Amino acid sequence: MSMRRYYEFVIEALIFASGIASIIFVLLIFIFLLKEGLMLFEHVGVFEFLFGKYWYPISEPPRLGILPLILGSLWVTFGATVISVPLGIACAIFIGEIAPGWLKEVLKAGVELLAAIPSIVLGFIGLVTLVPMVKKVFGLPTGLTAISGSIMLAFMAMPTIVSIMEDALNAVPRGYREGSIAMGATQWQTIRRIVLPSASSGIIAAVMLGIGRVVGETMAVMMITGNAAVIPMSFFAPVRTMTATIAAEMGETVQGSEHYFALFAIGIVLFAITFVINLLADFALHGKQIRT
Repeated sequence: MSMRRYYEFVIEALIFASGIASIIFVLLIFIFLLKEGLMLFEHVGVFEFLFGKYWYPISEPPRLGILPLILGSLWVTFGATVISVPLGIACAIFIGEIAPGWLKEVLKAGVELLAAIPSIVLGFIGLVTLVPMVKKVFGLPTGLTAISGSIMLAFMAMPTIVSIMEDALNAVPRGYREGSIAMGATQWQTIRRIVLPSASSGIIAAVMLGIGRVVGETMAVMMITGNAAVIPMSFFAPVRTMTATIAAEMGETVQGSEHYFALFAIGIVLFAITFVINLLADFALHGKQIRT
């Protein structure tokens, strides 16, 4: 075996081992969550847990319904998606198709820099700037609401969405654009009818991964959404998400109690949601290759 072939074999083996290790780690995490979380259902029914309207874990007896937490997460996620997806598509189109070369590099670096800002810092910025603004603009008794969390999470999801979408647009062969322009189409017609449909799988994957980023966020939503474990009636009401509940209560609960097991059961629900989102993103990203 030549030295070059030996190096290739070692690198391939390391890559394979890394992939297997990643799968094993995910499985171990899931098994750990199951081991602790399933203990809850010896005392509480699954339906009561998922659709119960009250989260009072320290009452007697404990009320461990996570429907308010699920709805809080859905309100915030939906709002963030509605805000971030159109803006993300617009930014990706501008960076990938319209901006001149020097500006494109500056904007790409700026977007990637935004992704590096810690969520706790963004949460603090939202607490001192966004929350008072929301309170004043909408005339609310408090700015700690779902809309505040949605706006901040949209800002946090934007770098992921824009970066992946821009890569998807760049992956469209240049000949598609040149052929469209040669047929008499304008630049906008080329983008709308040629580039975007060709990059649709990457765009969908970017959206799904952005949603996954929003669902898993903890510190920012814990700081600016009000942390009220009640069923929200609108975007202008305080909410509490599943991630914020785990972060806020795990350090205070008694190990081995129903409350402790309930927090792990919430972790199982979150794990399942993020797994489905990432699975859908993977199918969207590779859908065209599978069909061909």
